[in-house]
Amino acid sequence: MARKKKLHEGIIEGKIYPNKSYLHIDGDKYVFKDGLPGQKVNIISKRKKKDFRDAKLVEILAKSPMEIESKCEAFGVCGGCAYQNINYEDETKLKQEMLNNLYKDIYKEEIEIYPSNKVEAYRNKMEYSFGDKEKGGELTLGLHSKGRFYEICDTTGCNIVCEDFETIRKAVEQYFRDKNKTYFRKQTHKGLLRHLVVRYAFSNKEIMVNLVTSSQDEWNKKEFVDMLLNLNLDGKIRSILHTTNDNLSDAVIVDKLDLLYGENLITEHILGLDFNISPFSFFQPNPSVAEKLYTKALDMAGDLENKTVLDLYSGTGTISQVFAKKAKKVIAIEIVEEAVEKAKENAKLNNLENTHFIAGDVLEEIDNMKEKVDIVVLDPPRSGIHPKAIDKILDINPKTFIYISCNPVTQVIDLETFIKRGYKIKNLELFDQFPRTVHVECIALIQRQIM
Repeated sequence: MARKKKLHEGIIEGKIYPNKSYLHIDGDKYVFKDGLPGQKVNIISKRKKKDFRDAKLVEILAKSPMEIESKCEAFGVCGGCAYQNINYEDETKLKQEMLNNLYKDIYKEEIEIYPSNKVEAYRNKMEYSFGDKEKGGELTLGLHSKGRFYEICDTTGCNIVCEDFETIRKAVEQYFRDKNKTYFRKQTHKGLLRHLVVRYAFSNKEIMVNLVTSSQDEWNKKEFVDMLLNLNLDGKIRSILHTTNDNLSDAVIVDKLDLLYGENLITEHILGLDFNISPFSFFQPNPSVAEKLYTKALDMAGDLENKTVLDLYSGTGTISQVFAKKAKKVIAIEIVEEAVEKAKENAKLNNLENTHFIAGDVLEEIDNMKEKVDIVVLDPPRSGIHPKAIDKILDINPKTFIYISCNPVTQVIDLETFIKRGYKIKNLELFDQFPRTVHVECIALIQRQIM
């Protein structure tokens, strides 16, 4: 018979980025996922580490003084948000404290955090999944339940997107319930329905709807389109697409893409520039904060007249084009070919002739760089800069790097390498692009020290 693990009771003392809590009991430090400072909790001790014990949060015995009633019906079940139950001011303070602690060994100044001017209805994209709430339950379209691989919770009342998202999600869910269509089961790889991706352009309220299915069943595409177009929405649907995905992975992978209605793009306007957003191109999820972030990047860069900028991990070229308005030339490298093509289209749309976009791996394309660059802008994926690429990037030896990151944990690791190579962090600032979630965006100004 397995021995029952002992419960430990304590009060959460603080948070560790991105979403861990800690407390001390009898001189031992316990670290575990979730929780808020001030909550009285029961935890189970797990593995002993060098400086602390891994633990698991079992039960919240008493609320934190900062807790409020959540406005979201799905909070606590949905895995999307972490801070629906505290005031936004407390959330930004908590994030600022966690990030100051994370960067303290490489940056001694107080890090300023810029809050989002929109706390609700700020997201421009949601990727919903089809499944069921419990085994054998009715078809559900929503987000993965917290800590669950199979279960899906509906997101009724979700307040980080505008009402049109929920109207579309509910209508699509009900439509396929009525048609008795099945969802694609991860265990058996059988079924039709996989994902629904909704994108939104705030500047003109344009909507893109992309239904992702397997090829295992037929369905009436015209009827589906008519159903969507007859919805009572604040915005206007510009694009309806169907993606066929027979890959075994749970990710949205394109085997075939069909345009069912309209155009295969929506257009967003940022900092005087227009950006056509295609079904699978990356675009910052909170455009209003993205504008602040890009403005800060320009401020950090200083005088760009007659200067050449290298934009690495450039995506659809948003940052490239913001810099191109002031720089002599911008060279951008991105591995995703579709994103590069979209970047070229957007540069043409914005009459920018001083941009040069390269489709390729940063690790390889840097070796082909012959031109001297003055500033390097970095916006790598969540995993950070590839270990084999970071020294090559530093070998470019510009005076200034501007490093934008959606994952401060990997950014800290990368910045340690910059410091070892003779660079200094001159400024570090946080932008809360993801209110109610554990995520933040961080921008660092890094300059070569005069030797």
